[in-house]
Amino acid sequence: MSSDKMTERIYEIIEKEEIKFLRLQFVDVNGIVKSLAVPSKSLETALTEGIGFDGSSIEGFSRISESDMNLKPDINTFSVFNFNGRKEGRFICDVYMDDEPFEGDPRYVLKRNIEEMKKILGKNTVFNVGTELEFFLLNEEMKQHDNGSYFDFAPVDLAHDIRKRSALFMIDSGIDYEASHHEVGKGQHEIDFRFSDALNTADSVVT
Repeated sequence: MSSDKMTERIYEIIEKEEIKFLRLQFVDVNGIVKSLAVPSKSLETALTEGIGFDGSSIEGFSRISESDMNLKPDINTFSVFNFNGRKEGRFICDVYMDDEPFEGDPRYVLKRNIEEMKKILGKNTVFNVGTELEFFLLNEEMKQHDNGSYFDFAPVDLAHDIRKRSALFMIDSGIDYEASHHEVGKGQHEIDFRFSDALNTADSVVT
């Protein structure tokens, strides 16, 4: 789908779903997700000019004297999420400074390295990445919430429903979910994505 057709489709979804707010997301140098909410009527400005923000307080971004930065949404990352019963649009953004990609933006660093790889290996080269997200669930006493082990099932595995809800959210968000299971450790869990190109996989992890 061309970028014009995709943009037109995004406007149609926003109108049909009565979306009032858009979340513009990016990550700092530590991989922490940051977010800026703007009214959906600002979409045209966001796509053509970008949305300005003060980058001096973002870890690893810029000094106060160089604080003016812009977020420019990547239309390929548009999703509709349900936040507290209200639908909102979400874009992952590229960070710009002085109308140029900001060299400290982790997403830009990845894109730049992909381009360097293609210069060496050929323009049709694809860098596919598969990822496994592992995490622990703790109870109110900050202890592992179950005594399960590798591939256990209920009643030993107490997080089956949590992983299932996470998987359904991923599927609704367009992420190619592959599998999930209890890991080796007590309270340890894993969710796997199907492999995809590096940028798409990184965006999925951020989501």
